[in-house]
Amino acid sequence: MAHFVILGAGECGARAAFALREKGFDGDITLVGAEPLHPYERPPLSKGGANAGDPKFIAASEKYADSGVRLLTGLEARDFDTASRTVTFSDGATLSYDKLLLATGAAARWFPGAPEGSAHIRALRTHHDAAALRDVMKPGKHIAIIGGGFIGLELAATARLLGAEVTVIEGLERVLKRGVPEEIAHLLTERHRTEGVDIRCGVSIERLGEEGGKAVIRLSSGERIEADLALVGIGARPNVEIAERAGLTIENGIAVDRYLQTSAPDVFAAGDCCSFPLAIYGGRRVRLESWRNAQEQGTLAAANMLGLDQAVSAVPWFWSDQYDMTLQIAGLAEGAATHQRRDLGAGAFILFHLDADGRLIAASGIGPGNAVARDIRLAEMLIAAGAHPDPAALRANDVKLKSLLAA
Repeated sequence: MAHFVILGAGECGARAAFALREKGFDGDITLVGAEPLHPYERPPLSKGGANAGDPKFIAASEKYADSGVRLLTGLEARDFDTASRTVTFSDGATLSYDKLLLATGAAARWFPGAPEGSAHIRALRTHHDAAALRDVMKPGKHIAIIGGGFIGLELAATARLLGAEVTVIEGLERVLKRGVPEEIAHLLTERHRTEGVDIRCGVSIERLGEEGGKAVIRLSSGERIEADLALVGIGARPNVEIAERAGLTIENGIAVDRYLQTSAPDVFAAGDCCSFPLAIYGGRRVRLESWRNAQEQGTLAAANMLGLDQAVSAVPWFWSDQYDMTLQIAGLAEGAATHQRRDLGAGAFILFHLDADGRLIAASGIGPGNAVARDIRLAEMLIAAGAHPDPAALRANDVKLKSLLAA
């Protein structure tokens, strides 16, 4: 009987395991995770849920047994051999596989020179990290966040809502420099400042350390900032080490083709750890760190492990919750020549990004609650269709996007 092994028990790996059963695979499935917990959702760790006690599990523990999925937690895969088709684990045990899925995710980048293992300097990647943050998200505490990206700003909003003082330090000239238009970044910056967050952009850190039970940040200007906790939020790196040791091709992640197949036979990769060609952007190779991409690629990898040859086709989609505001982005705006703004009322708006030929390649929206959700979904469909919509129609909020899709 065939044995499929999945390394990485996060969103992607868990979805792949269940999808294999849903698609009729009746062989053995082993899902292996390095964390001691059952697979859980990671977005709540920063999106307002950092103050919650228990993780949001992807499925009840019984579902794995009921689905015939052997779940091994607290076990780290060290190596795999593509010739013998075996995986070796941290406890010395080995498993043979017929097909292997690498869903190893990504790890938080660490600040160079900062002490590791400090109780006062942390990154956010796991539920354990979030639990440590909860202890200082309260009145009378000060959190310094290094990096003005999605995770940093989401945590800043959560911490302020819980009463902590917050300082955000960003080395670039503005927050959300990667992938978020300046208009939206400016709006969010002003909202954070209104809520009492001290946002500092264009400043560099000379040293990050700890003294006297505090995190100490020394800026290049000579200023010293003390905090009860410093959160390092400067991005993530794909977990590719095990793939490198096995000799797989690495290119900003584990390189896969449009079917999520790696350079090794019967070895697939999906989610945050892999880079893949995206046909709707001319085959451009991308790596996406997003919840929905992990879900979709887990299901897609399962299909292709079963030989269904389904190519990656989904339009990238991201979202961020900060206070009562939700930001949603469909597509990749890099390469846009112009953009058109559509105001939706109540402070909500969408920016439609067009390339030099007038093709819609991305849409970025922000507003209270779900104000932009429906139109971003329609924009996503227009992007997938390769639409060249009339710019005036994109600006006019009395012209329904659904009519542009029909056209």
